[in-house]
Amino acid sequence: MTLPQTPSSRLDGRTALVTGASKGLGLAAACALAQAGAHVILVARDPAVLDEAVAAMTAAGLDAEGLALDVTDTAAVRAALAGRRIDVLVNNAGTNRPKPLGEVDEADYAAVMDINVRAAYFLAQAVAEVMPEGGSIINMSSQMGHVGAANRTLYCTSKAAVEGMTRSLAVELGPRGIRVNSVCPTFVETPMTRPFFAQPGFREEVLAKIPLGRLGQIEDIMGPVAFLASDAAALVTGGALMVDGGWTAH
Repeated sequence: MTLPQTPSSRLDGRTALVTGASKGLGLAAACALAQAGAHVILVARDPAVLDEAVAAMTAAGLDAEGLALDVTDTAAVRAALAGRRIDVLVNNAGTNRPKPLGEVDEADYAAVMDINVRAAYFLAQAVAEVMPEGGSIINMSSQMGHVGAANRTLYCTSKAAVEGMTRSLAVELGPRGIRVNSVCPTFVETPMTRPFFAQPGFREEVLAKIPLGRLGQIEDIMGPVAFLASDAAALVTGGALMVDGGWTAH
């Protein structure tokens, strides 16, 4: 009897591109992919912080390079990707401007949608042109793409758009053997979320909605990202991997 073998979760010989990769979830995703054997291109706007992240990964024996780039500059993105082969894309760059509905102005809307949706869309478009069969696009979304929340109508709108984009890209790129999925974390303790938790009562309010009873840590997204990038997820596409401690199970 020939026993079935678990598909490899290794990424040796593959090149991954991670946006917003100099810190937080992006750096965690970059490390996860590099630890699985991929050559990882870290993309971020701040060259100094980016260089520090790449240096730390290199010192740890990981295969990494930095690419200082504003992902909202579509022309610059296309120029930077010319001639490159990208096997894995992690669309992680994002922002949030939590405000009551009546206080959100057009500048807020443009800022959030520009990076969370437009940049992710056109980066996926550019990468799809240089991605071979077997490639994987991973959109860093949020539980907020699946639920509603006061003071977060704008962020929820942007992440719901990412979820729709993920499903549609999966259908369109599937015939080329390219998989597209999203990772949807709950509140994770990062530099971006730190100001939220400084607000009185906010931490307690969030924890009350998470059955597992704790906030996310950046390490919590590493396994899901590495899985979706690998052959272990060869038949997984168009899905949303919830990393929310059970928030959306209510």
